[in-house]
Amino acid sequence: MLILAWVSAFMYLMGLLSFCLNRKHLLLMLLSLEFVVVSLFFMLYLFLCLFSWEFYFLMVFLTMSVCEGALGLSLLVLLMRSYGNNYMISFNLLW
Repeated sequence: MLILAWVSAFMYLMGLLSFCLNRKHLLLMLLSLEFVVVSLFFMLYLFLCLFSWEFYFLMVFLTMSVCEGALGLSLLVLLMRSYGNNYMISFNLLW
């Protein structure tokens, strides 16, 4: 069980690292953000299994992460239709 906790912590850190390194490309930022959410879900699942608690909070967490993903994809589609690319450089055109 301890090795799974280390794997999930490593997944979380690698997701944050890829989020920071791909800050100019919106689609890659969204993918790395979803990777962070999946690793947090895995950590939460391990925590709830360890103490044998109920899994209802996992459903709330998954619902919020799906809403976050849908919001990010709708923003991506809006930018693609408006400006034609998904680079963060085009955000300075919005201000």
